[in-house]
Amino acid sequence: MSVVLIVEDELLELEFLKSIVTEELTLEDKLITCESGIQAVKLAKQHRPDIIVMDILIPEMDGLQALEEIRKFLPQASVLILSACSDFTYAQTAIRLRVQEYLLKPIKPSVFKQVFHKLLATVAANQVPVEEEIVEEEEINQVYFIEKSLDYIHDNFKQKLPLQLVADKVFMNPQYFSRIFKKEVGVTYIDYLNKLKIEYACKLLETTDYPAYRISSECGFSDPSYFNRVFVQQMKMTPKAYRRNHLFDSKDKG
Repeated sequence: MSVVLIVEDELLELEFLKSIVTEELTLEDKLITCESGIQAVKLAKQHRPDIIVMDILIPEMDGLQALEEIRKFLPQASVLILSACSDFTYAQTAIRLRVQEYLLKPIKPSVFKQVFHKLLATVAANQVPVEEEIVEEEEINQVYFIEKSLDYIHDNFKQKLPLQLVADKVFMNPQYFSRIFKKEVGVTYIDYLNKLKIEYACKLLETTDYPAYRISSECGFSDPSYFNRVFVQQMKMTPKAYRRNHLFDSKDKG
């Protein structure tokens, strides 16, 4: 299904455009019309048209200003601009707003029909089934929120960071967040978090003489014995052995 929005304030011109567009649409398609820029933005938000036929000189907000607003939430819509003015600055703005077609009034019916038919064909070729579109949009959202969560984790991993807290930060249910995190990142949340903590612990073991219990605290572990178990699990040696090996390697290189 295609949704078409015509924005034209001259009644005769509007009827002319509607008559041609109606011939090209199927029963499943939807045609919406309005007469002002503000109405155009409102209807575009509500109906999310695939094709917009926009006059420039319309009340309240001119066509290019309206299109600038619409492009913020409908970047992919195909747009046909109608203008009675050949001012090059209009054409420049239209190019910047990624307008597909720019026609000067008066418009011949055959020319408008040909151009509109081409836009319809482009939309049909690019359309994704609704179910597929919803899945695609959901996947994009998942990636975005996981990226935001990773930023937050990297900024705060040195403190206690329960999964619930991070899920809340990206407005996700904790169970859902846990599942999506593993799907997108490849490891569980706790494994990813502990990897960052242990990498930092290794850095502290190499550059400070802090005892293990302080390093445990500096890395956000509340229990030194748990820190020790996680360290051994990842590094295959105790923190003490890691520091000793590092010192030995440093002396050997020196």
